[in-house]
Amino acid sequence: MTAAVATDMLAVTDVRRTFGSGRTATRALRGVSFGVQSGQLVALRGRSGSGKTTLLNIVGGLDQPDSGQVRVADRDVTAMSDHERMELRRSSVAFIFQSFGLIPILSAAENVGVPLRIAGMAPKDREERVRLMLDIVGLGEHARQRPGELSGGQQQRVAIARALAGRPQVLLADEPTGQLDSETAKQIMRLLRTVVQSEGVTALVATHDPGLIDIADSVLVLEDGTIKPD
Repeated sequence: MTAAVATDMLAVTDVRRTFGSGRTATRALRGVSFGVQSGQLVALRGRSGSGKTTLLNIVGGLDQPDSGQVRVADRDVTAMSDHERMELRRSSVAFIFQSFGLIPILSAAENVGVPLRIAGMAPKDREERVRLMLDIVGLGEHARQRPGELSGGQQQRVAIARALAGRPQVLLADEPTGQLDSETAKQIMRLLRTVVQSEGVTALVATHDPGLIDIADSVLVLEDGTIKPD
């Protein structure tokens, strides 16, 4: 993985983040720089505590670095206001979490439709997009079921459909197979590879899973808060 260049969909330059101060300070990121080209699926690997989640949160505008710059689609995320970063997450950046993050009282279709409602999409268009996304992840027949009626793998499929429903440019995933058995994890890996290609999304996926690392276009290794050669 080379240093960030102007044409990258994601460009991270000398990002640093420290939590706390004095002797108890934790230097989570110590000058991280890299670039990801449009349409790539990049695996971010490293042991627990290496700074993967912190980095994803900064790229997605959920956290601010102490110094350095993050650009998404040539927009400086680190210079945005809180409102601008919120709008970025609504329009251009989507997250997938290990814990799925679905709303228990809503059906699969309603969960997928949440970001589209927030974006103000017309009901007919929203229904068509939700139906398409559930079909893409293989859950068209489960549209009316609530998360508690679905398996872990099915819930993660709903989470993927929801993340991609609004046609984001960038997908950030934090250990998306971490709570799944090995066979289900393989299915989710293949699905991520497929939807990244079909939707033209740029994906940065934090993972320990060798299977997901194997299907990535490239790999970033985060160790002690810095990017190391793979």
